[in-house]
Amino acid sequence: MHDQVGLLGTPGVGLIGLIIIGGLAGWIGGKIVGFRNGLLTNILVGICGSALGFKLADVLDVAVAGRFGHFIAALAGSIVILFIWQALTRNR
Repeated sequence: MHDQVGLLGTPGVGLIGLIIIGGLAGWIGGKIVGFRNGLLTNILVGICGSALGFKLADVLDVAVAGRFGHFIAALAGSIVILFIWQALTRNR
């Protein structure tokens, strides 16, 4: 009847899992984009990227399931966030 919802709307992923997946997604996204960050920034970018990735997947009607699917959504969202961040800070 009621679906289980995890932290930040990510089902099946707890706080520790979200931090680990977010940190990895932020770090790998930074490597792809060429944007260097610290550990805390990688984690925050990955967590925000996770939320954005899930929203994008929902809009595009793409199913995201499991930890690997969560990681891919977080990575895609992180890359989008880092491209935007890089575009906004490039002229500074």
